Amino acid sequence: MSRTDRRGTGRRRAFSLVEVLAAVAIIGVITFLALPNIITVKQDSETNLAIARAEAVNIALVNYIQSYGRTNATSTWGTQTSDQARYSLLASYLAFAPANVGDYMPSGYTITLPSSIATISKVPLSGPGGTIHY
Repeated sequence: MSRTDRRGTGRRRAFSLVEVLAAVAIIGVITFLALPNIITVKQDSETNLAIARAEAVNIALVNYIQSYGRTNATSTWGTQTSDQARYSLLASYLAFAPANVGDYMPSGYTITLPSSIATISKVPLSGPGGTIHY
């Protein structure tokens, strides 16, 4: 059954193939131009998340030392032999910390907890591009 428009001519209103192809081409060009910016924003946000989490580990380390006292904290810290064991000492001072240190950092970023906390320094952070100085 054919519908008629107001004039009664029997023509249907629809987009032509050329109009649809033009619209798809325009959307494709816009996507092509926007994609590098979207990728850059994603990478920058992952780097910023890694820096924020490394800073949180630094603050947790200071809180750990303040809670246990320098002497007790230093001796307990020194008995731990892996980053995972040291991280478990700090996990209670980190908000929403997972059980595994590898799950705490974004994919591709790693922190190395110091073997000694006799002197406090920032936790080294490395990412896909190498060491990140923050």
